[in-house]
Amino acid sequence: MNKRIMKVFIRSAFSVTVLAFLAVGADAQQVRASQKAAVSQRVANTDIAIEYSRPSAKGRVLFGEKGIVKYSEVWMPGANEASNIKFSRDVLLNGQPLKAGRYSFWVIPEEKKWTVILSTDWDQWHTSYPGRDEDALRFDIDTKVGSHKEMLTFYFPQVTANSAVINLHWGTVIIPFEIRLAETD
Repeated sequence: MNKRIMKVFIRSAFSVTVLAFLAVGADAQQVRASQKAAVSQRVANTDIAIEYSRPSAKGRVLFGEKGIVKYSEVWMPGANEASNIKFSRDVLLNGQPLKAGRYSFWVIPEEKKWTVILSTDWDQWHTSYPGRDEDALRFDIDTKVGSHKEMLTFYFPQVTANSAVINLHWGTVIIPFEIRLAETD
């Protein structure tokens, strides 16, 4: 290969490499700070699935007057699109009946007790609580204290043949609630 062709080839290869790095960099910039997550559990004949985004604590005060989440105000635990929970069959949530379906997940935090709200309007942005008219279910839960979780997390710490416990855990606050099957086949 003569020198001139070699120089053009090297410049072209260099340009393609730079463009590839720029494209990767641009794609990386579009990654959300609060990554999407999903957790699911099958209990007998019922599938339970939760989709949410996971904000990080980042050393911030999370709850209360000085927190990023204020007491006595409706909050969607997560970030970006509203967190949602889906049940393939009818269930009892903390003893209250709930029809099979998909719901957005909201809470009203207090120091020792939180109100959990499931809304029939599940396709929402995290700041747009649809309002009481869309509530499918509301119930109160006493909070628990646990080890620090940097990223907001939903998980199933207990599962039996006909029930499960879901924990919402962020910072040191845990909100546990029970799911029981409405019926088993």
